[in-house]
Amino acid sequence: MKNLIVLIKKEYVQMLRDFKVIWLPIVFIFLGAAQPVLTHYLPAILKALGGSQGITIDPSMTAQKGGEVLASTLGSQFDQLGLMILAISMMGIIQTDKANGMLAFILTRPVTVPSYIGGKMVSNYLMAAFSVTIGYFTSYLYVNYLFTAVPFSQMITGLIFYLVWILFIVSFTTMTSAIFHSQGIIALISIVFLIGCRIIVGLNPIVDQLNPASMSKHAMETLMTGLVDSNAVGNLLLTFVWILLTLFITNYWISNKKFSHE
Repeated sequence: MKNLIVLIKKEYVQMLRDFKVIWLPIVFIFLGAAQPVLTHYLPAILKALGGSQGITIDPSMTAQKGGEVLASTLGSQFDQLGLMILAISMMGIIQTDKANGMLAFILTRPVTVPSYIGGKMVSNYLMAAFSVTIGYFTSYLYVNYLFTAVPFSQMITGLIFYLVWILFIVSFTTMTSAIFHSQGIIALISIVFLIGCRIIVGLNPIVDQLNPASMSKHAMETLMTGLVDSNAVGNLLLTFVWILLTLFITNYWISNKKFSHE
């Protein structure tokens, strides 16, 4: 436990040096505010700029319920640009340590591979979860002000479901960072796979049950309907199985490569 705490502190020191603790939350605050503001003011902006000729604007856009707009923040902002930013921000989570020899050095100390992975996962997940949460609450405040109010319990339930999806994003990116050597390849594979998972949501009920990205869909449905899908619990458990599998592969890969003996 002591080694884990030391490794977590090391990660946060690096985040401070990279200003990640500043720019990542700011990015999600911007993304969270963008959806409700654009949804509410876009028709007026187009009309003021005289650019609405030939453009048909759905009059129901500004009449959406708060839950629908908050759900669209998750689907249109966080699951697209937000997902790419998270993957890029974590693409070097293990690869950087491999490249500069820090991984080999750390594992020559009395540090186990699970402790090393745990330190990476805990620190980066807390950073990602904090950034997503603060962006989500920003969107929630704007939605309540510009549209109808979203019940607090409904908002929290949606957030919990979505943070499970974020945990899978972090664990999958960690796995790819351990396996591949190029940060560009790591980011590309992570983004393509994760967005691919999100795109296929809704195509088939069986696939949805196995798809970690369905947690995002459950979050959105909870916000829009106020009800929790009966399949959400099963999907939640299977998502944790996928997370454990990615962590097992990461642990096996690092242990099998024997970085401590390089």
